[in-house]
Amino acid sequence: MSYFVALGFLAVIASLAAALFFMLRGGSGGPSKSRRMARALALRVGFSILIFVCILLSWQAGWIQPTGIPPGA
Repeated sequence: MSYFVALGFLAVIASLAAALFFMLRGGSGGPSKSRRMARALALRVGFSILIFVCILLSWQAGWIQPTGIPPGA
């Protein structure tokens, strides 16, 4: 499962880089440039939600355990 989460983080970074590329790309892109940038940012949101769901499912299945400050400490 950790490989999926790491791959998801890489996908988030790649989609952010793609959105930045489309935003900074020179020339007259017009609506096509904006549409590509919006699609890349929408994919980023989708990948982020997928990572969150994978982490929740892993916790529910018992594959990962929460760490940190114990409750009541």
